[in-house]
Amino acid sequence: MLLRPRQKELVSKTVDALYTHGNTLAVAPAGAGKTIMLSAVLDRMFKRDIERACVLAHRDELTFQNEGKFKLVSPSLSTSIFNANEKNWDGQVAFAMVQTLSRENNLISLPPLDALVIDEAHHARADSYMRVIEHARRINPDMKLLGMTATPHRGDKKGLRNIFSNVSDQIMVKELIASGHLVPPRTFVMDVGVQEELRRVRKTALDYDMGAVANIMNTRPINDAVVQHWKEKAGDRQTVVFCSTVNHARDVMTSYQSAGITTGMIWGDMSETERSDTLKAYGKNNLQVVVNVAVLTEGWDHPPTSCIVLLRPSSYKSTMIQMIGRGLRTVDPAEFSGVIKKNCIVLDFGTSILMHGFLEQEVQLDDRFVEGDAPYKDCPECGADVPLASKECPLCGYVWEGQPEAAATQTADFRMTEIDILKRSNFSWCDLYDNDRYFIATGFEAWGGVFYLDGEWYAVGGRKKPSHLVKLLTAGERNVCFAAADDWINRFETESTAHKQRDWLYQPATEKQLRWLPPKYDNSLTRYKASALMTMEFNRTDIRRVIENWRALHD
Repeated sequence: MLLRPRQKELVSKTVDALYTHGNTLAVAPAGAGKTIMLSAVLDRMFKRDIERACVLAHRDELTFQNEGKFKLVSPSLSTSIFNANEKNWDGQVAFAMVQTLSRENNLISLPPLDALVIDEAHHARADSYMRVIEHARRINPDMKLLGMTATPHRGDKKGLRNIFSNVSDQIMVKELIASGHLVPPRTFVMDVGVQEELRRVRKTALDYDMGAVANIMNTRPINDAVVQHWKEKAGDRQTVVFCSTVNHARDVMTSYQSAGITTGMIWGDMSETERSDTLKAYGKNNLQVVVNVAVLTEGWDHPPTSCIVLLRPSSYKSTMIQMIGRGLRTVDPAEFSGVIKKNCIVLDFGTSILMHGFLEQEVQLDDRFVEGDAPYKDCPECGADVPLASKECPLCGYVWEGQPEAAATQTADFRMTEIDILKRSNFSWCDLYDNDRYFIATGFEAWGGVFYLDGEWYAVGGRKKPSHLVKLLTAGERNVCFAAADDWINRFETESTAHKQRDWLYQPATEKQLRWLPPKYDNSLTRYKASALMTMEFNRTDIRRVIENWRALHD
C-alpha cells in the first residue's frame, strides 16, 4: 500500500518529532486516514529500532478497525488484541481497549513498550488513559508516546500539554475538501425565531445547559418548521439530526414520522441491540433520518449521509466539527450502489455556525482556563468561547474596548482553490488526448482513470492481475474523482513500484508499444503515455460498461 503524499509528509514529521521529543501529537480530520498514518509511523519505527508497541482505543470497533488497517500497511508485523474477551500480548503490536487495560489487575501484565499510540488522543487526560501512560513510562522511561486526533480541544478546556509537548503536523479540513477526499459542506443558518433566547442560555462545565436549550427548541411548531425547512433543502438526503435531550429527540422524530419520513432515534441509554438495529436500518437506507443525542458525534460514519441538522448549540468548536464531520465522507459506489454525493448540506437551527464560523481549529495544548496567552476568552455578556484576538463577540455582538482589530476569518461557506492532485500524486497522470477529458495513471499492479462524459466526471479503477477487473470508483465532482482514482492505485502499489520519478517515463515509446496503438502515434510518444493509451484501448469496453451500468441506476 502506498500513502498519499500529504500522508507521507505527516508520517515523516511525526517520526522525527518522536525521536526528537519522545512524544508528539498529530492532528488530522476524519477522511485523512489517521489509522493508516499511525500504522505507517509504527512501521517506520519498527524498521528503525523498536520491538514492541501498543495502540490504545476506547471502543472495541476501533480496536479491530485499527488492527485491520495496520495489517494493510505492515503485513509482516504480528498483531494481537487485548480487550475484555481476549488478553494477548504476543503480537509485536497489540491493539488494546483502554477500559480493560487500565484496570490494576490487567496493567500488571503490560510488557515493556517501545511505543504507545493513543487513538482519539483528546481523551488522553481521562484517568483510565493516564493510568496506562504512567504505568508504561514507569516500566520504560524511554517509551515514545504518539497521540492521533481530529479534534485536539477538550470540552472541559483541559489541554494536552502535560502529555504531549509538541504537535508534529496538522492536516486541515479544507485541504481534504480541496483535494477531493472530503465533500464540501453547504451551510445554512436557519432562524426559527429563538436565536436571542439561545444566546442567553447559560454554559455548564462542559457545554450549554441542554435542558434549557430543549425548553426553547422543543415545541411542536419549531419541530414541524425544522422538518419543513429540511424537506425544502435536503428532503432527498439521508440525514443525521443532533438534539439537546432525549425528550427533544423523541419529539423531533415524531415530527419527521408525522411527515411520512422513515426516522429512527439513538440515545445513550438504549440497549446495544436496539442501537445496532437502528444503525443497521439506517445503513441499509430503510431509515432516511436518524435523530440522536450526543451518541453519533464521533467514531461513527455512514458515508451516504449528506445532510446534518443541528438542533442544539455547541459552545465548543470541536463538538461542532465532529457533528458536521459525520456528513463529509465521500462515497464508494461499490459499497453504496446508486448513491451520488457531491456535498453535504448543514442546517444549523442553533447558533454554532454564528459563533464558530468555520471548520478549522488552531491546536492549543495548554489549559484554556489559565491566565496567560490562551487563544480563547469568555464573552462577559453571553459566555461564548471567543478567540482571544476578537474585538466583537460573533454570537451576541459584545464589543471589547481597547482590543486590536480581529483578523479576518473564513466563512462557513467553503470557497477555495482546488488542489491539483495530478501534480501531488505518486503517479504521473496522462491527459490522453490533450483535451482535459480523459486521464489515466498506471502502476505495475493497478491503473486508474478519470473521464468526463456527457457532463459528468467518472473515476474508474482496474487491476492488471486478475486481468479485466474494472470497477467504477465514484462519479461527480472532478477533484473527488481524481482523489478516488489516485487512492485506488495507491492501494495496490508500493514505493518501489510508484514511478512518477522514473527516467523511463520520458523515454520514447517502444516499437512493440506502437504496434498496439493507432498509426497516428510515433516515436515522439513517451513510453509511459504509450502505456496509458494501451490501458485505455485494452479496457475501453469495460470502462464504458461500468459507466453505463452506473448511469442505468440513476436514470
